[in-house]
Amino acid sequence: MHRIAWLAAAGVLALGAATADAQQQPVRVGENSSYSALPQGTEAYRKAWQLALEQINAKGGVMGGRKLEFLSRDDAGQPDTATRAAQELVANEKVDLLTGTILSNVGVAVADFAGRNRIFFLAAQPLTDSIIWEKGNRYTFRLRTSTYTLAHIMVSEAAKFPAKRWATIAPNYEYGQSAVASFKAALKARRPEVELVAEQWPALGKLEAGATVQALLAAKPDAIFNVTFGADLARFVREGNLRGLFQNRPVVSLLTGEPEYLDPLKDEAPKGWIVTGYPWSHIELPAHKKFVDDYRNKYSEPPKLGSLMGYVTVEALAAILNKASSTDADKLIEAARGLAFDSAMGPIMFRAIDQQSTMGTWAGKLDVKDGRGVMVDWHYADGKDFQPDDADVRKRRPPEAMK
Repeated sequence: MHRIAWLAAAGVLALGAATADAQQQPVRVGENSSYSALPQGTEAYRKAWQLALEQINAKGGVMGGRKLEFLSRDDAGQPDTATRAAQELVANEKVDLLTGTILSNVGVAVADFAGRNRIFFLAAQPLTDSIIWEKGNRYTFRLRTSTYTLAHIMVSEAAKFPAKRWATIAPNYEYGQSAVASFKAALKARRPEVELVAEQWPALGKLEAGATVQALLAAKPDAIFNVTFGADLARFVREGNLRGLFQNRPVVSLLTGEPEYLDPLKDEAPKGWIVTGYPWSHIELPAHKKFVDDYRNKYSEPPKLGSLMGYVTVEALAAILNKASSTDADKLIEAARGLAFDSAMGPIMFRAIDQQSTMGTWAGKLDVKDGRGVMVDWHYADGKDFQPDDADVRKRRPPEAMK
């Protein structure tokens, strides 16, 4: 009897020790993004999430004392590579949840993996709305401003122009298609007389600038909606400037005001374009100013929009984990739905109905000062003011995703 009691006591002590040890283990987050394929949008993102991890862990971590740890992978901009990385992180590294991605087709692939394997996934930067609507699942949340929201913010400006004949140019993949569809629908709703006279769909990263600009000139549009970014944007701007495409012709353009894509244009930045972007040096929000100071002190360079996204991604994960007090996927979902948290760019909430954040963006005009492109006459457009109502979401999001 004494031996049985001793064994029972030893078992209780061992179980308690194991439980205590588990409670002190780091929360392991599997992260991947297109680091080699899209360094413009990912290098600063990685620096910022590393900074945020250091700061959160220095303050005691999450969930009452557990460190937050990222295990990072490069998906090379390929959906299959991203899915294999997610599988390896879950099966071999035993991560508790997933985050990251920037290209929309890659984000959709990881979201599908997360849904099939019932693991929580916070999509950090992919923009397509299918990730939360048509292809949405209950395990996937999206942080970055939705394409629907970005397009509607731009339409609020585009509808002011007398232009009736519009042309669009966008990369021919998930994000570009989603952006054009949202913009056309929103513009027609505001201005039914508008007609689309040309669409250009270059392959991502392979824009043939001369032929594209010539085709747009031949269509004689009154205005243009642009969705190109990165090297494609630079080629489009240079050729468009050379051939006079933008003279006396309004252009509204997603992402072009972000430092990642604006800075390389230098003095070729097209004056007067209406853009979304990130005028980081003029944002007076105290939390944002602290983020900028910390980032510049650590890396000796100014932040990009990717920097802000990397930092806020970690802030969002910490808020979700602290509310859930668990790494169980269903408890994380319950905690994240309707969660409001303070961030380096102000208050953000995850909508319960579609698991999309209310993150907004800055909208303004382009100008050139001191030989470089800058945003002027800008304002912050709160995402919550440019999102669909619940009835529209229910038409597009699978019912099982809302359980």
